[in-house]
Amino acid sequence: MIAADNQSKPGMASISLLTATCIVVANMIGTGVFTSLGFQVPGLPSGFVIVVLWSVGGLCALCGALAYAELASALPRSGGEYHFLSQIYHPAVGFLAGWISVTVGFAAPVALAAMAFARYAGGIFPHLPMTAVSVGLVVVLTLMHLGSLRQSSIFQDTATLLKIVLIAVLIVAGFVLAKPQPLTFLPLRGDGALITGDAFAVSLVYVMYAYSGWNACVYILGEMRDPRRDAPIALVVGTLFVTVLYVALNAMFLYVAPMGELAGKIDVGHVAAVRIFGDAGGRIMSGLIALGLVSAASAMTWIGPRVAMTMGEDCRALRFLARRCAQGTPRVAMLVQSGIVILLLLTASFDDILTYIQFSLTLMSFLVVLGVIILRVRRPELPRPCRMWGYPLTPLFFLGITSWMLWHILMDKTAESLLGLLTMGAGLLVYFLSPNHPAPLSEKKVKVRFYP
Repeated sequence: MIAADNQSKPGMASISLLTATCIVVANMIGTGVFTSLGFQVPGLPSGFVIVVLWSVGGLCALCGALAYAELASALPRSGGEYHFLSQIYHPAVGFLAGWISVTVGFAAPVALAAMAFARYAGGIFPHLPMTAVSVGLVVVLTLMHLGSLRQSSIFQDTATLLKIVLIAVLIVAGFVLAKPQPLTFLPLRGDGALITGDAFAVSLVYVMYAYSGWNACVYILGEMRDPRRDAPIALVVGTLFVTVLYVALNAMFLYVAPMGELAGKIDVGHVAAVRIFGDAGGRIMSGLIALGLVSAASAMTWIGPRVAMTMGEDCRALRFLARRCAQGTPRVAMLVQSGIVILLLLTASFDDILTYIQFSLTLMSFLVVLGVIILRVRRPELPRPCRMWGYPLTPLFFLGITSWMLWHILMDKTAESLLGLLTMGAGLLVYFLSPNHPAPLSEKKVKVRFYP
């Protein structure tokens, strides 16, 4: 028997600070940074504006990470937004966030990473069946994570560190070996209008998708050795590190390749690699980028089922998702998520999936950061080992940027946004039709069955 605070069996809470930071970094450095620039340069043809765009995204992500760090230290339980929103607002709001996570919140990013993996792998083997490669990656990662927590930790740490080395080599090689483009990163006339225009707001959607994952370790707090101390460090350090890499990497892409050549391309990393190393070297580098995307898909394959597991602990109708094997792995939840990933790979396109999930995920993050302010007012006595730096300016900056994004997403991508809202409505319907609503954590303890 385990309590609903998600304390695990002896020996299960073994995720170190290094692994927690690697999970944050791995979730952030994935599909977005290697695919987003091609969608941005048509509307923002300025080196300075692109650098500002990615810097604003990094600052916004850092403000969000600081908010999540405070909540993680005050409410240390696995589940992420599901747990936080249940405690701050109402279990129905938390269930809504968990529903999004369980249905598409993690499955869709895994699908995107698998699609990008297949696209970059095609840089070496042009005749590979893309869909089969994507599905094959999902199957392999699922089988790998069905094992022990230690096995998953070692794989994740190694894959993430290799990906960081790859990106560092690519950045240095780009600025040292490639022929520079006639482009300046200094502000020019008209850049101010670009920054305040619709194209900047819409491009910020792609950037914030690239930065998504800064909240990754809050989904596995119950398996961390010291969540109150380690989670805030992992969130802030991981986000700062990735911000520096992202700004440098996108500046390098613009430095080595013409904007016209990057426009509309998903595999912008391959375009840059060919400019740096030539056709043969570009193919090799595309293969290495594909391997780097494995880390992102792996991290989301790992942490996504933990949200479903936490929901299963609270909701009788979803109790089957809480079942764990002897090593503590939520195998049923993992198989369900992988099934959804494969369904998305077989039925949807890259751009449709990205836009569909971004509105819902951004709205949930908005509610969580707003919850920091609400919790400070409503429960000032709550112990907060880590308090948000720069309060209240930091949460207000995050809320302002995300409000701007949500409005422009709704106006520019109305159909996809409404589909996201429809998914959320289905979650609320499931909640209120459930014979046993999930109760707040303070009101109950739950039993979770372990099976061999």
